[in-house]
Amino acid sequence: MEIFKKKMVPQKVFFTKGVGRHKDYLQSFELALRDAGIETQNLVTVSSIFPPGCKRISKEEGVKYMKAGSIRFCVMSRNATNEPNRLIAASVGLAIPKDSNQYGYLSEHHSFGDTEERAGDYAEDLAATMLATTLGIEFDSSKAWDEREKQYKASGKFITTSNVTQSAQGHKDGLWTTVLASAVFVLEGGQPNTN
Repeated sequence: MEIFKKKMVPQKVFFTKGVGRHKDYLQSFELALRDAGIETQNLVTVSSIFPPGCKRISKEEGVKYMKAGSIRFCVMSRNATNEPNRLIAASVGLAIPKDSNQYGYLSEHHSFGDTEERAGDYAEDLAATMLATTLGIEFDSSKAWDEREKQYKASGKFITTSNVTQSAQGHKDGLWTTVLASAVFVLEGGQPNTN
């Protein structure tokens, strides 16, 4: 049973994003998955805990672990519209503590009318705030994200915050436009695909 528990805790994670456009909603999502490079996986979305000691790897390295049809755990944000020119965004924020034995947080955020930068900052803020409350860091929630980010990092308990965000405008002719952002986990024992 202990072996099973260890294998279910992801050892690696990579971040990716994509956008797709098509007359059908589902096909636009498929095209966004293709753009993100994760369309061959059976994706299972999970909640927001970043495992202790999990190593961040590049998307290029991460896709080497994928075999078509694999069940792949991920934290995903997605959004879609068929309204011409409507701005949409999907973002995943990350906050990692300095202590590698402590878990961090991932957050999902999707919005309408936000730029990529604004949506990304919001997702990053969500993850950082969840981590700050777990670590017992005092903060004023009414302060702007930039001010709180400095305070969090000055506490000595944070190591990093970041985000991956995809935004797009709805297609001018009303095709479905889908955006997604995802943190994709690689479980222990996963071997890179050499094919």
